[in-house]
Amino acid sequence: MLLIQRLARTKAALTSCRWSAALLLASTLVAHPAWALTPSPDALRTQFNTLREKGTGQLAGRSIYLRSTESADRMQGEVHALIDEPFDRVRQELTQADRWCDVLILHLNVKYCRSMRNAAGEELVSGVGRKFDQPLSEVYWVRFGFKVAADRSDHLLVELRAPSGPLATRDYRIVVEAVPHAGGQSLVRMTYSYGFGTAARWAMKTYLATLGRGKTGFSVVGRSDDGQPIRVEGVRGVVERNTLRYYLALQSHLQSHDAPGTAQLQQSLEGWFNATERYAEQLHEIERADYVAMKLKEVQRQETVAPPPPG
Repeated sequence: MLLIQRLARTKAALTSCRWSAALLLASTLVAHPAWALTPSPDALRTQFNTLREKGTGQLAGRSIYLRSTESADRMQGEVHALIDEPFDRVRQELTQADRWCDVLILHLNVKYCRSMRNAAGEELVSGVGRKFDQPLSEVYWVRFGFKVAADRSDHLLVELRAPSGPLATRDYRIVVEAVPHAGGQSLVRMTYSYGFGTAARWAMKTYLATLGRGKTGFSVVGRSDDGQPIRVEGVRGVVERNTLRYYLALQSHLQSHDAPGTAQLQQSLEGWFNATERYAEQLHEIERADYVAMKLKEVQRQETVAPPPPG
């Protein structure tokens, strides 16, 4: 602890903390061997039904199930959820790269996103930063390749992958899988992970000793003497908070689809903030008016300012 306190007083530790906040709070989603990608609609439904029957990771009585894992060199979170949107709409929105920027920008730490086309195909150029207004010169740039791995009337699988990120992090991915469900709903699975090395591990420790101190995730890891749940902390807590933030961004974007014109953005922003406030103990970071004003400014900026060239 003394070493961490000393590091926090140095410029290097402060820089590390800033980098770790960015990489932990704006990383993307992925499947990893702990929970391998299901290859069929039936497999995804079976997995969801198992979670529902056991109540594993259920959030606040809703049809949202969250879980996470931590290994020596990788972090992962995963959400399974029923969403009140028809599968055709989910499929139409999520197979378009530019729609993903409408999703990602809702997250507090995503400061910029623009879809681009290069020789390898489509990519999303994303700028990741802090929870307040920042110039683009201070953000960390991550480039995600965009791939629609399955696009059928009964199955959707979309992958976003970036080979590297800040502070020796690697293999950032976002994977969203969806299938039709009864009653006009859709069953969605969103997974989130990234790999990391020694430098990133130290940055995470610095973050958790400073900005991330005292924050928890959602998984219950024990009970107190009076029977109250003890929730996961540390890096897994960070991963769980951001996995849910990204899922709620996806949900809010889809639910704003019918809003006319520019009202769609306003509705998605309000929807995201309202959804995160249901879990205010873990997710509240900023007041509504400040969040909306910041995001409106960021959206306007990403529409008018070009991203930096690769490299």
